[in-house]
Amino acid sequence: MFDLALLQAFNRLLATAPWARERLAPFAGQRARLILGPLPVTFRIAADGTFESLGTEAPAVDIALPADAPLALLQGQGRDALMRKAHITGSADFAEALGFVLRNLEWDVEEDISRTIGDIAARRLVKAVAGLAAAQADAARRLADNFAEYLRYEQPVGVRQSEADGFAAEAGALAAETATLEQRIAALEKARHLTGS
Repeated sequence: MFDLALLQAFNRLLATAPWARERLAPFAGQRARLILGPLPVTFRIAADGTFESLGTEAPAVDIALPADAPLALLQGQGRDALMRKAHITGSADFAEALGFVLRNLEWDVEEDISRTIGDIAARRLVKAVAGLAAAQADAARRLADNFAEYLRYEQPVGVRQSEADGFAAEAGALAAETATLEQRIAALEKARHLTGS
């Protein structure tokens, strides 16, 4: 279900971008897999350069995006930054063409929404969603910072470097004392054997 919805969204964008379809058309019949966190979407390039969900061959290209990719896009981090984080494997020519299309394919969200609810409402909705996404990301960052501070000062899980150094020094001193004690015991044993007692 998710696969089909995502492919339809990509095909809608490809319909308005003939340059992208022309770039992908030479790879007709080849399969690719887009992995978005735990959600893999496998598709094949159609003869017209669009995406289709047909075919059972192994993918020629895998593109693994970070799980937070949709949130990153909403926050305006940009597709270039997102694609730099992507892990792409497989056929070099096909991967390069597909990566180029994904980096440069434009979606004017506000324009699409404005056709349904009008220009002003669309602008406000897009700004509200972007603001909500930014607020969520800021809240998550602050929560992570607070949790790290809690672990550091209130419930230390790890060992501070100074404590580790102190422990290592004490362990070294104990090892030296143990070696000295073993030498003394060995000397006493030897003396006892010599005296015959």
